[in-house]
Amino acid sequence: MDRARRNVAVLVAAQAILGAQMSMIFIVGGLAGQMLTPNPCISTLPLSMIILGSALSARPLAGFMQRYGRRAGFSLAVLAGAIGAGISAAGLWLGSFWLFMAGSLFTGIYMAAQGFYRFAATDTASPEFAPKAISWVMAGGLAAAITGPALVRMTNDITAVPFLATYGAIIALNLFGPLLFSFLDIPRPPARTAATPPGRPLGQILRDPTIIVAMICGMVAYALMNLVMTSAPLAVVGCGFAPNDAASIVSLHVLAMFAPSFFTGHLIARFGAPVVVGAGLMILAGSGAIALSGVEMSHFYGAMLLLGLGWNFGYIGATAMLTAAHKPEERGRVQGINDFFVFGGVFLASLSSGGLMNCLGGDAQTGWSAVNLAMLPFLVLAGGALIWLVLRPKDA
Repeated sequence: MDRARRNVAVLVAAQAILGAQMSMIFIVGGLAGQMLTPNPCISTLPLSMIILGSALSARPLAGFMQRYGRRAGFSLAVLAGAIGAGISAAGLWLGSFWLFMAGSLFTGIYMAAQGFYRFAATDTASPEFAPKAISWVMAGGLAAAITGPALVRMTNDITAVPFLATYGAIIALNLFGPLLFSFLDIPRPPARTAATPPGRPLGQILRDPTIIVAMICGMVAYALMNLVMTSAPLAVVGCGFAPNDAASIVSLHVLAMFAPSFFTGHLIARFGAPVVVGAGLMILAGSGAIALSGVEMSHFYGAMLLLGLGWNFGYIGATAMLTAAHKPEERGRVQGINDFFVFGGVFLASLSSGGLMNCLGGDAQTGWSAVNLAMLPFLVLAGGALIWLVLRPKDA
């Protein structure tokens, strides 16, 4: 338990300090893309490239950590994050949309690694402590929700090129990573031998109903959150408010994403992960309903608050379902394929976000409505899958 708590403390710090860069990037990435590209329909493409980088690197990164350990994998990822921020800064300086997108692709490697913090928290935890460990690590994002938007406000206009200093601050955050991860105490997985249980083949794993439903719910919760969050700064500015208003709304949203983590693990332990996931899906539906009811600041605040809370319940609950459904020797395989599908779904959502927002209708309000209406079929899919799993005979 001492080792588990120490590792959770390091991962909470990583989520709080290093994780601030993700809220920074999602605040300014779409606005910077809109500034660099002549075609507003692809203004959010740099954010989509981050997600694509995450999807492409999730499985290789999981395999790398299975072989060389979490510390090596996380340190490699913060190096990629620093390189990505540097390339993005160069794209801003040169006015190159395509160079900016290349930097975003590298940033995706860091984002994939941040997704593994929640899994790393369970590596040395007991089964009883694991849901709480996941929840506490996610709670570290609460500090990131405060520091990230604050750093954006401090840096977005202090250089002649907007947002250039913001990406400089992101480079500095990543350079702190190797020192932080030196305190991580997660044993490297033992080398495979003839006596090592091989675990189930991937085809059999993907026929496990709990794993499949957990993947669907995690993918839908994360993808819909990203779909709406990517468009939110564009919608706020497009409806006549200031970029600092967009930063404040995203700050509240990120707070709502992580603040409930202090008790989400307890709710999972008491009511079960499927109940918490189901509550998350219903809250996401409530977020869409508020967004469709108007475009005043109160509507944006309410919708983004519920969007963060719904993501928290849906994503953490799905993670708890997944970690309880696979064996230790299947860890790298299951976690890698899960995050490949999750970030693949998030990539498609992010790619669609700019088109729905900027090119489906004549104004920002119409685009914002289209973004939120797009949530409905996916909520029905995830909710139906969860109900099927819960009602499925236990001996099936």
